[in-house]
Amino acid sequence: MDSSNTEAGRLAILPARLPFYYGWVNLTVAAMAMVGTLPGRTQGLGLITEPLIRDLQIDHVLFAQINLWATLIGSLFCLGVGRLVDRFGSRAMLAVIALALGAVVLLMSGVSGVLMLALLITLTRGLGQSALSVISLTMVGQWFVRRLNLAMAVYTVLLSIGFMVAFPVVGAMVIAGGWRTAWAAIGGAILLVLVPAGLLLVRRTPEACGISLDGEKREEGESEDRKEGFTLRQAIATPAFWVLGLSSAIYGLIASGIALFNESVLAERGLDASVYHRSLVITALTALAGNFLGGWLTTRWSMKRLMALAMWMLAASLAALPHITTEAHVALYALVMGLAGGFVIVIFFSFWSRTFGRAHLGRIQGAAQTLTVLASAVGPLLLAECVARTGSYRAMFYLLALVVVALGVSAWLVRVPDSVISDSAVSASEADTAG
Repeated sequence: MDSSNTEAGRLAILPARLPFYYGWVNLTVAAMAMVGTLPGRTQGLGLITEPLIRDLQIDHVLFAQINLWATLIGSLFCLGVGRLVDRFGSRAMLAVIALALGAVVLLMSGVSGVLMLALLITLTRGLGQSALSVISLTMVGQWFVRRLNLAMAVYTVLLSIGFMVAFPVVGAMVIAGGWRTAWAAIGGAILLVLVPAGLLLVRRTPEACGISLDGEKREEGESEDRKEGFTLRQAIATPAFWVLGLSSAIYGLIASGIALFNESVLAERGLDASVYHRSLVITALTALAGNFLGGWLTTRWSMKRLMALAMWMLAASLAALPHITTEAHVALYALVMGLAGGFVIVIFFSFWSRTFGRAHLGRIQGAAQTLTVLASAVGPLLLAECVARTGSYRAMFYLLALVVVALGVSAWLVRVPDSVISDSAVSASEADTAG
């Protein structure tokens, strides 16, 4: 055996020799990767929307249209990257996508024309919000099965903390040094932190490391439930895929629309942008609480009913939004939105692997992510058109509240397929803390 094969073999079994389950390392890098999607997300772009618009002298409707087409085109990356992750593994794809995203964000910090802006926003959407999100989510689902709910709870806590730190930091950088300085710093961080972390720490799957899903050494010929699961076609043929997928997507639509035009939405209510920046911290904290509470509830309640509860909370916050007049009202709105978002995140991160299995998880996760990306593209345009035609966001908030209520009812009633994971596998003890 040559030296390269010997080294490859040594690296493959390294996780099995550690005093803890290596899936937790992959999970930590996955959370870092999701935080790294910030420049490709509407909430991240929302931090620089107003100064960028003033800098390049474009109006809100044009910017919303650029965002719409950028997000629609970028959503196609979800489908392509899911197939590539299934084939080449998350380590290689994380390194390639993070490298490309960091370079694009750096280029965007120096943009001067509308056409180049549209191109670069499209790439940040495709590489960040779409591709890197799919890779991050799939990384966790590929390593955890029997304690998937626990793993996703830890994952959401880590990324919530990451975003909770990132939002005010980036917001302060924008105020202090301008949006270009903030964007250049983010691009540099992705290149200098995320790319090396992916290359050095990420491993593809437990099977690739010679260990089973419970952390024990895998015997030759041993069956793994990675071989079991729905195909993408089978998954999208179930009503549950669409109801849970659309419920997650509508939350993304609402959150993206409000995030992109946050200053304008609050100005209509007589409040300034600093209130929104403070509300982001409240939303992050309550989303964190929602992650913990949602993770606990999924062990005692079905995911579809938890999704229904999240939808009804979201509808209530939307109906109340046109009536807020004080910072205390904004804080209460952010609290409810954060809890509802925390529930949705836990469900979205856990449902696909738990229900449809790991065999084709990249493709299924990519299809589900496509729905959320498409919805996030439509959200800002809906709000921009509504205020352009009526002079207010009020009508759209009421309409969306009705849609969300209907999705909540559908989530409560829909039939979810039986899990592909056997009862014995679920009840078995996964040695997450022992290699």
